[in-house]
Amino acid sequence: MSQWLDLAFVFDADTRRADLVLGADGDLVLDETPLTPMLISFGSDRRARADDELPTGTTELNSPSSFIERRGWAGDALDAQARPIGCRLWLLDRAKETELTRLMALEWLKEAYAWVERETGTAAVIEAEWRTDVKGVLALRIVVDGREITVARRVG
Repeated sequence: MSQWLDLAFVFDADTRRADLVLGADGDLVLDETPLTPMLISFGSDRRARADDELPTGTTELNSPSSFIERRGWAGDALDAQARPIGCRLWLLDRAKETELTRLMALEWLKEAYAWVERETGTAAVIEAEWRTDVKGVLALRIVVDGREITVARRVG
């Protein structure tokens, strides 16, 4: 029996959206792979910490409703084990193409996928490299239990 069991969440590259999947019978499809939690970890914004520098303009844009400027999922507050979901990569929206930016992306991905090691005993394989063919684009790769997500993310 698989250690993974979630409702199937599938990413559509053409529309750049992810959604739950319905089977031919109209029922929600189950996913016995790590892909659904992998997509949620990458595609959800984790709440910024108090010491995180927000991208320029975030505060001004959301003023006077500054409670939303740090983003994140409200359900994190309800988790009794204090395990926030998502990734803080959104903080790089106005970052520059530097080694520090790449290292921050790598650390934030490791943070977002820390659940993998807690649940399986083996850490996710995570890579972040600047693409040489397109300026300001990070090539990101995450592998969990043989399943892989690759994403090109523009910064700056």
